[in-house]
Amino acid sequence: MVLADLGGSIRNALRNLNNSSVIDKAVVSECLNEITRALIRADVKPALIKHYIDNIKNNINLDHLFEGLNKYKILQQAVFNELCNMLNSEKPSFTLKKRKPSVVMFVGLQGSGKTTTCTKYARYHKRRGWKPALICADTFRAGAYDQLKQNATKANIPFYGSYTELDPVNIAVEGVERLKKEGYDLIIIDTSGRHKQEASLLEEMRQLEEATKPDVVIFVMDSSIGQSAFDQAKAFKQSVGVGAVVNTKLDGHAKGGGALSAVAATNSPVLFIGTGEHMDDFEEFDTKSFVSRLLGTGDLSGIIKKMNETVSKDEKLKLAQDISKGSLTFRIMYEQLQNILNMGPISQVLSMFPGFTCELMPKAQDKDAQAKIKRYMTILDSMTDNELDCKDSMSDLKTRNKRIMRIARGAGLEVREVNKMLDEYKRFAKIWSKIKNIKNPQKGSLACLRSLKCNFVAM
Repeated sequence: MVLADLGGSIRNALRNLNNSSVIDKAVVSECLNEITRALIRADVKPALIKHYIDNIKNNINLDHLFEGLNKYKILQQAVFNELCNMLNSEKPSFTLKKRKPSVVMFVGLQGSGKTTTCTKYARYHKRRGWKPALICADTFRAGAYDQLKQNATKANIPFYGSYTELDPVNIAVEGVERLKKEGYDLIIIDTSGRHKQEASLLEEMRQLEEATKPDVVIFVMDSSIGQSAFDQAKAFKQSVGVGAVVNTKLDGHAKGGGALSAVAATNSPVLFIGTGEHMDDFEEFDTKSFVSRLLGTGDLSGIIKKMNETVSKDEKLKLAQDISKGSLTFRIMYEQLQNILNMGPISQVLSMFPGFTCELMPKAQDKDAQAKIKRYMTILDSMTDNELDCKDSMSDLKTRNKRIMRIARGAGLEVREVNKMLDEYKRFAKIWSKIKNIKNPQKGSLACLRSLKCNFVAM
């Protein structure tokens, strides 16, 4: 999850309100003042903050609230609604269609993370069934060709570019024609950037747009510039017909909230947000889901969507059959761990659950959690088929100890690691026994994820 400081400050303000014995105007005023300070630290425009706070006050007029109503819930809902309004923007007018060639051009200033974002965008869509390819039309920056080629090779994405051709328009036109003939349905053009907005940069982008006729132009915005994003987003939108925005570096700077609100104020649709340096630190932006996770209230619709994207129909059907049987086996546990890894970074997945916040799992701990799952899977790989299907009893102490030592040697790990995995299996089994009557396989996986959530928080 991103914007940890902003979300944490708002949650603390609401928590202090809820802990008050009497919620009166003074308590509410202090809570709103604390939220105001948090938004100022996030570099949100003062005019937007004033409008935000005024709307909350109008929606929670304490003089007109009846006794017995949950004033905390009312204020929490008002904060949620107004944050959604502040960050809300237009929806993109263009949507990609599979098996129909689409050209997407990325523009932005140098240093905004444009080249990396192009690869993340390609990888995101490849995992969802598209056939993407990359074109390097950046002839201005030394090393741009090598960087994009390296990223494309790492992500296993086809790549087109030239060391010798100096005209970016020629490269882009030739690349689009060739890749369309080769059957790619998502062609992504990485363009040049500059240290600042210059007439030459805007003119080059206009020429590229006119020559390649992209279906959509995406502006990559560095979120560390805060509320200055308003002027940049507006200028690019007017110059080259920007159809969507990607906000990068939201994980590493306090001004991310200011950048998001500023871009939304230009009515430029925020399409994706970059939340880290790794290829999977990239997620589609949905205002309500984003705010829910920011406030720690969860986003179960988001995790169901993620499951639908990563878990096949056959796997869901098999999961439903496994659940109906009632008993958990090591093989089922292995399959569930694999599904969880396929969903992306553990912290992003678990932040969609109510009550789970990014402070509970920083990036270092997120890596530890993924490493822990992989260790468990390595241990399970060392088991025999009968052990995986729980056909051989491990109740006898002598037999158990011998098997544990054999499994540990096969996995190249210590015995204590195997015992930890067996303890985790027992926790899984308790959850599994409670959901055996659930018909919806999605809920079964959600229950398993909830059990993991508790364990990771306790790490």
